[in-house]
Amino acid sequence: MNSCIDVSGLALAAERRPAVALDHVSNRVMWINDERVFYAGLLGAMSSRTMGGWHLYVALGAPIRISVNGAAWQTTELAVVPPYQPHRVDCDERLIGDLVIEPETVDAAALPAFVRQACGAVHNEHAFVRRMREFHAWLCARGRGMPPSSAEADAFLFGQVLAPRVLDARIARVLQTINRDPAAALTAVECAAQAGLSFSRFLHLFKQQTDTSFRNLRAWKRARSLLHHVTRDANLLNVALDTGYPDSTHFSHTIRQVYGLRPRDIFAGSRRLTVVGAAGG
Repeated sequence: MNSCIDVSGLALAAERRPAVALDHVSNRVMWINDERVFYAGLLGAMSSRTMGGWHLYVALGAPIRISVNGAAWQTTELAVVPPYQPHRVDCDERLIGDLVIEPETVDAAALPAFVRQACGAVHNEHAFVRRMREFHAWLCARGRGMPPSSAEADAFLFGQVLAPRVLDARIARVLQTINRDPAAALTAVECAAQAGLSFSRFLHLFKQQTDTSFRNLRAWKRARSLLHHVTRDANLLNVALDTGYPDSTHFSHTIRQVYGLRPRDIFAGSRRLTVVGAAGG
């Protein structure tokens, strides 16, 4: 599949200077849909974070530092963290690139070897690092008017469209329901009934199909939905309620566990962020 992403004119610029040399405002961008997120922005002083997607961190200027599961810090241009692995990431220049791949949308066995086999620093993938920087520059220059689909982004970044995970139709429908409204107070009992399965059979099949528990995935999708709100000028309690949290205390505690940052710090760091909507697969 050919990608619509034409980086001619941007690739050479990405090679010659770090992304932090871009305009101070336009270099902060986030492209998001139900399957992927690409974030290029401020990193912040974070504690440990535990997120539900594959995370591919790339240096946009100075090298990044990564520590997974409390292991020693590693310095690198590229790091890969599998889903639900607690980790910390740091960078002197604070600006970082991060591609997030939702695991239930891809066949893990068909992921590039450097993704599926890594947990932490990845070396000698210079071509991928270059394409991530080019993708960042392209989003800054043209993303708002030409948001790519997941397949188009995959084709550019990996040289191929990532093979989708083949899901049981009943579990696929439950995932669609969760993605449609992550804030909904949806229970496993309700989803089991929707799928026509017993409660225990549903939980077993869900974990078998998605590689995580129903509870973990639902909590991640709810926390992930915060990304759609980070440029809103809104009271944090209203954001908490809109994203399905019962109160600001629960909201703040959960978001800090997931992102390693307080909600107020996430919103403060997103003031100059451009959010690019995107088509799905």
